[in-house]
Amino acid sequence: MTDDRRSALLTDLYELTMAQGYWATGRAGEQAVFSLFFRNEPFGGGFALVAGLEAAIDHLEALRFEPDEIAYLDTLRGSDGAPIFRREFLDFLAAFRLELDVDAMPEGTVAFAHEPLLRVTGGLLGAQLVETALLNLVNFATLIATKTARIVHAAGGGPVIEFGLRRAQGPDGGLTAARSAFVGGAAATSNVEAGRRFGIPVRGTHAHSWVLSFETELEAFEAYAEALPNNAVFLVDTYDTLAGVDNAIAVGRKLREPGRTLGGVRLDSGDLAYLSQQARARLDAAGFEEAQITASNDLDEETIESLRDQHAAIDVWGVGTRLVTGYGQPALGGVYKLTAIEDGQGWRHVMKVSEQPAKTTVPGILGVRRYYDERGIAAGDAIHDELTPSSGPMLIIDPATPHRRKVLSDTWTQEELLVPVMRGGRRTAPSPSLVAVQAHAKASLARFDPGILRRVNPHAYPAGLEAALHARRELLIEEALAAQHAAPASDRQARG
Repeated sequence: MTDDRRSALLTDLYELTMAQGYWATGRAGEQAVFSLFFRNEPFGGGFALVAGLEAAIDHLEALRFEPDEIAYLDTLRGSDGAPIFRREFLDFLAAFRLELDVDAMPEGTVAFAHEPLLRVTGGLLGAQLVETALLNLVNFATLIATKTARIVHAAGGGPVIEFGLRRAQGPDGGLTAARSAFVGGAAATSNVEAGRRFGIPVRGTHAHSWVLSFETELEAFEAYAEALPNNAVFLVDTYDTLAGVDNAIAVGRKLREPGRTLGGVRLDSGDLAYLSQQARARLDAAGFEEAQITASNDLDEETIESLRDQHAAIDVWGVGTRLVTGYGQPALGGVYKLTAIEDGQGWRHVMKVSEQPAKTTVPGILGVRRYYDERGIAAGDAIHDELTPSSGPMLIIDPATPHRRKVLSDTWTQEELLVPVMRGGRRTAPSPSLVAVQAHAKASLARFDPGILRRVNPHAYPAGLEAALHARRELLIEEALAAQHAAPASDRQARG
């Protein structure tokens, strides 16, 4: 997001070496299906909130290998000193255009482990080539949107402002985090470039350095109010917090004379519960009931929950480092796996079998159907294979814990979560506004039992494989293991 076009080389080398392999073996155009999913809900929570789709679609639509990128690939050498990439393959890349079909959960959709967030269908070479970029664009955005949703939930409706640019993982990380935080429910950002690019409201006050540049705190507040009378929110903890509140009140009285208002004060250190209560009492006693108290200082969902339990008088929460860095979990852990391939005889289900059960994938052309009960509350998600449609009540089986099962009634309202977003490499419709995405996220979260959303020990939402898909997966596992054990010992050793 540091420029308007991401390079086609935003990828790992092995995507390109595999691409040359598919091209060299005549398999580039074989139809394949890949699914992007995660194995565990982040932050020890009970859900994730999907984000990053808009950036992913932008990248797929614009993907081209420019002459300078082709020239760079031509410089790469193998272990023998010869070029890794054949000239003919580089010529192929120079003319290459993606013609993929993509079905995806809209941004702001609540999602769970093993569910495909995106399903990519198309030529094997192209569908493989975009793996790294899609994971990069969706993983971090989803992580930060989820973190923000948890923080907003902890704030109980009080506005959350994203303050994290200076601590973000570079400019791109700061911009992605600001956008994703807005998807997750943040009301505004301090990041002015994010405001310009995405239309997010921007908010900010002043730093301690402003106060320190004057002889007294009162003088600093007076000068700030004169320079920005319509942004009069004062950082009051440079010297003595409650004395700072008194100085803010004094300036607030002067602001009233020409009809201006005192916006509020910001607390950035100390006992935020006690100081906010004392500040509120002083502001109210002086007739500034409308002035808001903003708190910052390494806040996250746990701290906010604790402050609210202590009846802190905080109106606005400024959250920075622990939001934009995904504090508590450095990465989502999303993966992108081949699940079906067209071999000339029809679609063939494929899957990875691992000694770690969590890494055994789900085969098929996968979709997700969400069921809502009579109250309109989400009651369960069925991961299903579009090649084997089913009807009637749906038995779902947890892919990681098969004894966890649930029957979903066919009388409940059903919603297919994956919707077409690209066909033949072009988006199917204009993208929704970011405000609409945020509204969708809020509505999506509202349809879940509060137990799913709570920070500590959330209820495990029933999301599992439709029974026929589970049975097919088990059969393929047995077949794969039987083939492995039937192989000669020397062959097995080679494979290992």
